[in-house]
Amino acid sequence: MSGDSRFGVIGGGIVGLAVARRLAEVRPGASVEVIEKEAVLASHQTGHNSGVVHAGLYYTPDSLKARLCTRGRVLLSEYCRDRNLPYQECGKLVVALDADEVGRLDDIERRARANQVPDLRRLDAAGLREIEPNAVGLAALHSPRTAITDYVAVAHAYADDIRAAGGAIHLGSPVTAVRTTAASVIVEATSSRHWEFDTVVVCAGLQADRVARLAGDTPGPQIIPFRGEYLRLVPDRAALVRGLLYPVPDPRYPFLGVHFTPRVDGSVDLGPNAVLALAREGYRWRDVSGGELLDTLRWPGFRRMARRHWRAGAYELWGSWRRRVFVERARRYVPALQLSDVVGAPAGVRAQAVDADGSLVDDFRIGRAGTGGRVVTVRNAPSPAATSSLAIAEHVVDAVLAP
Repeated sequence: MSGDSRFGVIGGGIVGLAVARRLAEVRPGASVEVIEKEAVLASHQTGHNSGVVHAGLYYTPDSLKARLCTRGRVLLSEYCRDRNLPYQECGKLVVALDADEVGRLDDIERRARANQVPDLRRLDAAGLREIEPNAVGLAALHSPRTAITDYVAVAHAYADDIRAAGGAIHLGSPVTAVRTTAASVIVEATSSRHWEFDTVVVCAGLQADRVARLAGDTPGPQIIPFRGEYLRLVPDRAALVRGLLYPVPDPRYPFLGVHFTPRVDGSVDLGPNAVLALAREGYRWRDVSGGELLDTLRWPGFRRMARRHWRAGAYELWGSWRRRVFVERARRYVPALQLSDVVGAPAGVRAQAVDADGSLVDDFRIGRAGTGGRVVTVRNAPSPAATSSLAIAEHVVDAVLAP
């Protein structure tokens, strides 16, 4: 591709902005434009996540997720330092409460060491209390380099880099059509806006499958939205924990369970749970879209997933409906926690990709669509996508520019 190629990126979350930034970096003089449907950047997953910079504890060694997380953490820490953005290495403990969880912790430790998680330590109950005096457990893994940041601030810094390189960002532009010809890709949005590009990258998060299908991509995987609900410690109880405190995850389920997450503003969140959202952007129970819900229910992968995981779904729903249950789950790790110590906090929605056979897509899924493969589709960018954003951008842009 020549230096004056025209690149379009659909999606103004942290991944889309990182991709556009990388395109502008490696193709100086090229036209790079971001098309975002909302009036502000980072409105959805980027603006509603936990702010954790993951170190790579859980991921299958040598998987794309593991490799991008390892490189992405290093790149992000350097970027935040260079841009004077918040970056606090508060550390993370993964705590095992019983013998079964200790066995699963052994497996996590093997993965973490294979992924070269820096400064990892195995702790017994006494070692755990030295780091988190209010926590209990039989054993724990300590990842002191796991950090927290402000991903909205990071996303806006990426946007500043794009504009500084001569790129453009178009807000309030929901995409309605993506058409490819032998020579270009035409993107249409509401208000009769349209653009013509040589190559388009779709990084549309909760709408990734829909936008990809506009470009002629395959029906699956489909995005199933799961709302993650949080509680927040009242300010005078934020000192209950010093760093990130996580349970040992159930390998049968992609969500981690209730955990304690300090924020860079000094607050501490508990959560999230994971309940089916009734709209793609359904941050509250009253946020319902009949059409989007029907779209979810019609997907054969959702029905197969629901049959497979209905017990876990019921467990999550019970915690959603009863705050006391939510708190009791957290009290297993910090017994001093009381119901009066928490208030409600904003929820997030996770774009969980599900294949037609009901499998929950766990790794990145990147494809091509349109005439000549001119549209690159990021169909699944799961956690730790924010941590990995700069590394994902390298990977995607390498694919875009491949001969």
